[in-house]
Amino acid sequence: MSVQIDVDPIRCEAHGLCAELLPERITLDEWGYPLIDPTPIPASLEALARRTINACPTLALRLRAAASGNGGGDGAGPPRPSRTRTAG
Repeated sequence: MSVQIDVDPIRCEAHGLCAELLPERITLDEWGYPLIDPTPIPASLEALARRTINACPTLALRLRAAASGNGGGDGAGPPRPSRTRTAG
């Protein structure tokens, strides 16, 4: 199973440790916040990716299963039904 890294922008405080530990997949923007390569992590980097996630001082990173490439969209899961009110 392929995995990807996600960042929680609310928790992230731009320490930059993630980019130091995993420069193959994470770079920093001009303010020091991580820019994550959206492609799946290869098996050869998975252990390093897990170490990077565990080292995040604000717990802003997580590992998730990568989209399966079968036309599943952005990998965010099935569409959610909209909430609309009906007159009644």
